[in-house]
Parts: sequence; structure tokens; C-alpha cells
Amino acid sequence: MSDLSPAAQAVMTAGTMGNPNVINDPVYRQCIAAALRAAADQCKIEWNYHPDYPETESVVVVSKFRAIADELEAL
Repeated sequence: MSDLSPAAQAVMTAGTMGNPNVINDPVYRQCIAAALRAAADQCKIEWNYHPDYPETESVVVVSKFRAIADELEAL
């Protein structure tokens, strides 16, 4: 699990309740990644374009959820 970013490590620890028997299990990683993607898909993104701020805060949050899910799936 040391190959994961601190954010992904925190998600895995929370998702497995710190259980060392499952924390490195690829099935759990896939399930947790799927849950993150489902949460990201349910986020309401409001596209309020402003030339000085091309990404709204909600888009950044959704992209971070997806980045963590990508990271978990890549291991």
C-alpha cells in the first residue's frame, strides 16, 4: 500500500476499516474505486465559466475522486 498517494491510502484505510487482511486485496481496491466513481457521477457540476477560473471547485473535487479511483484500479 506504500505505492499509494496519501489520499488513496486514507481511502483504503477507511474503506477496509484498517483491516490488514484486506487492505491490500485487489478486490477491495476495485470495489472502493467503483464506489468513488459512483459518488463522483452523482456530484452536481455547475458549469459557471469565468475566464479567470476555468475549473469550478466542483469539477476539481470530482476529478480528484476519479484520480483516486484510477490510482486504486492501477495497482
